Amino acid sequence: MSTSVILDQPLSWRQVAAVAEGAPFSLSARAESRIRGARLLVESIVAKGIRAYGVNTGVGALCDVIVEPSQLRHLSRNIVMSHAVGVGAPLSYCEVRAIMAAAINNFAHGYSGVRLDVVDRLMGHLRNDWIPEVPAAGSVGYLSHMAHVALAVIGEGYVQRGTERRSTREVLKAADIEGLVLEAKEGLSLVNGTPCVTGLTALALLRAERLLNWADVIAAMSFENLRGQSSAFDAESLRLRASPAVSEIGERLQALLDGSGILAASAGRRTQDALSLRAIPHVHGAAREVFAMTAAVVDTELRAITDNPVVVGTEDEPRSLSQANAVGAAIGLSADALGVAIAELAAMSERRLDRLVNPLVSGLPAFLASDSGAGSGFMIAQYTAASLVADNRRLAAPASLDGGVTSGLQEDHLCHATPAALKLLKILDNAEFILSIELLAAIQAYDLQPGQLARAPNTDIVYRALRGRIPHYRDERPLARDIERVREIIREPTAVDFESEVDEEPGRQSAPPRQVRPETRPEVPPRAAPTPRVDPVDGGARALAAEPAARAETVFAAAPAVMADRVAESETVSAAVAEPADVVAEPISAGEPTVLAQPAVVAERGAESDPAVVEASTVGEAAGPSEPASAATADVVEGAAEVEADGGAKSPSARPRAPRRRSKSKAPRKAATPATQS
Repeated sequence: MSTSVILDQPLSWRQVAAVAEGAPFSLSARAESRIRGARLLVESIVAKGIRAYGVNTGVGALCDVIVEPSQLRHLSRNIVMSHAVGVGAPLSYCEVRAIMAAAINNFAHGYSGVRLDVVDRLMGHLRNDWIPEVPAAGSVGYLSHMAHVALAVIGEGYVQRGTERRSTREVLKAADIEGLVLEAKEGLSLVNGTPCVTGLTALALLRAERLLNWADVIAAMSFENLRGQSSAFDAESLRLRASPAVSEIGERLQALLDGSGILAASAGRRTQDALSLRAIPHVHGAAREVFAMTAAVVDTELRAITDNPVVVGTEDEPRSLSQANAVGAAIGLSADALGVAIAELAAMSERRLDRLVNPLVSGLPAFLASDSGAGSGFMIAQYTAASLVADNRRLAAPASLDGGVTSGLQEDHLCHATPAALKLLKILDNAEFILSIELLAAIQAYDLQPGQLARAPNTDIVYRALRGRIPHYRDERPLARDIERVREIIREPTAVDFESEVDEEPGRQSAPPRQVRPETRPEVPPRAAPTPRVDPVDGGARALAAEPAARAETVFAAAPAVMADRVAESETVSAAVAEPADVVAEPISAGEPTVLAQPAVVAERGAESDPAVVEASTVGEAAGPSEPASAATADVVEGAAEVEADGGAKSPSARPRAPRRRSKSKAPRKAATPATQS
């Protein structure tokens, strides 16, 4: 079961990301009405012979060339064909879906003037998972990516479903459907605006949020292994930094490490630790502030009309406004900024990794090798992390300043917003690998800790959850495979379940601590040891979210609140949310830029629960009950779904169940041992 997104008022970035990952998507009757109304204005402009850019003139430097009414269909088709110039490897399934969702959102404002048939065709491709093939390279702004999406509308280009690639014409023919013939302005509207950068950045925000949550947990585990001084997270000290985000990260780290026997034994041994340990709240908090700023900018972009031109007025007095609303300066700058923030967070991760593998500072076997000398352990994995940090440093250069001149001096200032989003996604790729290596090294370091000191109850849960899926490393297999597996885990919507592993009494582990003799090399905990309950959907343990100052079970929040005092008052958008929790959208309030609240933990629901509907909201106005979508939104590519029934990929909307919070009145449950372990 997946959460549905109904477009009534402007979408939020969370809703765009939800559609990107496969959530069902539809239009409300009000959105359809706005689209039809704008189309009437375009038809009136054509009928009255009003000069309008891209409607009855050429585009770019050809904006002063008048096009005869008989040639307007050719103009629209030719714009799509001539702008489809992308090159290189295609964007991913989720990335293209995100762009399409943002484009439909832009049309649904009611200022573009495309027919509802055009939007229906895009919706049909989303519903049936025949996603246009869009080359990633070749755009200085937005045109080429959207042109390749538009090819699918007119029956050209290629589409993909899972691993299957077919020509759009072949898919439509099998469904007895023809490509649309575009009317006046539709070609320009399909390639115009900022849906490309907006969709890509919305998806990047979702990935960044998950990475930021994991980064706190991973940093805490390294901090514990390196026997850091917990005074670095002193609440009074962090409050003096005057940053709510810094204080909240400090509280979260304290909760993660509460009850650690390792840290208790090392308290007071050093005056202060290296900056990669004691500055975790400051760097992670700063990254979250940039994240919140970027989220607010993307939501503003989704509320904005970014077509050029836009149509306003009435049928009797239509007007075409041709200015520069399609320029994505703000979102490009924000994507650049978030890329820098993620790159810095990953660079700090690599520094902690280096300390874990360095026996001069770790107090652990060199390079975390189980057989030092004969085995190299994590020596070369740190090289990989260092290489990726260097790559991020290059990628973090701002795309917004690249400049350039195109279209015969007509387009003489370029913001490179879409390239900024694309390199942000690459930075996230690298950062996920870097933190995956640190996480692998941290759980390896726990295996090699001398003595019988207990881990913190919460880091112990993460340790055992990971060890249930990835065994101790002894140089007996390529380490790259483990890195890939951990990266898949940290990209999952849900991760570690603290519910089944935490005792009622804070500071105690529900299972006995490992017994490790100082004189012997520690062994991996036996397979029969308690491990977190495994979700049957994906084989991974689930997350329990809670507030930073709560008991020891309050650790790996699926999405902790960031800078709560800056979150604007907002109205609830959905009456109930089924699954998954990470797609819950927050409405946008008027006034100050909104920092979206993180998704709440959803209570357990029975098998009979109905699918939830997430409906977008508008500025200063709660979206009313959605009217059912009309027959006009019927799936125009429906028949294509049956062409190759067995050839489609598994729907990404099938995801782990939402996390549950255990009631304090219930007795704690014992952890279930997975039937199979890696």
